[in-house]
Amino acid sequence: MTVIPHRANLLQDRNQLHQLLLDCQQSLTEKDQTKIVSISQEISPVDPLAVLQEIATPDDRHFYFEKRDPIVGNSFAIAALDSAIHLTVAGSDRFALAQNFIQSSLARTITIGTERLPFSGPHFFCSFAFFDENVATNSYFPPGTIFLPKWQITRLNDSCTIVANAKIDRDINVKIITETISKQFDKIASQKYIKLINSQNSLPLKQIPVNDAAQFKRSVKSALELIESKYFSKIVLSQAINVICQTPFSVIDSLNNLRLTYPGCYVFSTSNGKGQQFIGASPERLISIHNNQLIADALAGSAPRGKTEAEDGNLGKDLLNSEKDIREHQAVIDFIIDRLSSLGIHPDFSPLPRLLQLSNIQHLWTPIRARIPPDIHLLKILAQLHPTPAVAGVPRDIALQQIRGCESCDRSLYAAPLGWIDRTGNGEFAVGIRSALIDGSRAILHAGVGIVAGSEPDKELAEIQLKLQALLNALV
Repeated sequence: MTVIPHRANLLQDRNQLHQLLLDCQQSLTEKDQTKIVSISQEISPVDPLAVLQEIATPDDRHFYFEKRDPIVGNSFAIAALDSAIHLTVAGSDRFALAQNFIQSSLARTITIGTERLPFSGPHFFCSFAFFDENVATNSYFPPGTIFLPKWQITRLNDSCTIVANAKIDRDINVKIITETISKQFDKIASQKYIKLINSQNSLPLKQIPVNDAAQFKRSVKSALELIESKYFSKIVLSQAINVICQTPFSVIDSLNNLRLTYPGCYVFSTSNGKGQQFIGASPERLISIHNNQLIADALAGSAPRGKTEAEDGNLGKDLLNSEKDIREHQAVIDFIIDRLSSLGIHPDFSPLPRLLQLSNIQHLWTPIRARIPPDIHLLKILAQLHPTPAVAGVPRDIALQQIRGCESCDRSLYAAPLGWIDRTGNGEFAVGIRSALIDGSRAILHAGVGIVAGSEPDKELAEIQLKLQALLNALV
């Protein structure tokens, strides 16, 4: 990757931009027939969700990723729009294929700008399905998608960085590309605030369970019998519902509802470029790496929030002392530690879990930290971690086989990794839970619960319904 020092306001200077792209085109050879130009520039703060609303079209890929931390006061939001280059992958080596694609793309990338800007330079946005091969023939998303966007807009607290990526080959018209980039830049830079149509859906939503309550409870009882016979010790069962509206759902308004209601969660959206989007608000970070420092979340064991402060405190205390939930939580910790250790990574964590409290539910939470050797790529670690027992089971392979056999709805991106990777190996991935697949006026909502010895079918169904309701309330 070639790095060129910062040129101020390059995206606003059409003559300089045209000359840069022309020089890049003229430098192409028979060996290097294409290059990627990545230009980073600081701009006045904009709302990336407003940019997504104004710029994205149903036929373009997009990726949206936001998290506000009300405790420490930090917040970031990223909108990645359209695709400069992309790759779809499948199979047991899909993470390795994705890593090779990113590294080979960076080898032919010219990066222009300053490294002092947060989120500067090329970032690759990734979504991986739960299974490495599609279970259903009509799956909306492939087992893996990796793309470098044409535009990336990131707001970190009060600073904002825009990145324009362009693929340059011998056949492109540099003058047209220059004009297109300049006009789009002006449009993006003006999106200060989101334009909301409404914040609450007044139309009735028709809910159609993919599997009814009685069927789900039978699945839980069957799983408990297999646990008792030592076939496996844990399995995560999910339930899906179809939600039908009289008019198409508004992805932007739904995302805005989610980010306002669940500020401590990863609010996300990704599209397949064919009109369908996968959105949600996930409390679970699978992995983040910044400056060779890794954090992975062990998140398992749940309880509702109380209606009063006293009730809420008692529910949290009961969760922290629940033998069943602590056992379920420990299985996730043990798995993550084992997988990291197999890569020569030495993790560190607190022996006592904390509470991660959301507006409607609270979880047992243990952040796991480690220093990562520079030669271990984030995607190599991701391949080891996905899926954790928090979304699959123990032993993992047996649980996965059972999930394939007993769940009637394709998980697709549900409970799977979504996130980004930059040119230096930093990145962040959430687990796609508390999520919905949006297809016009139809939405498919998923939620899951971990089944272990001591689980009760009625309580597990109640937890499923609590999780589904959280997203249902946000849909507009």
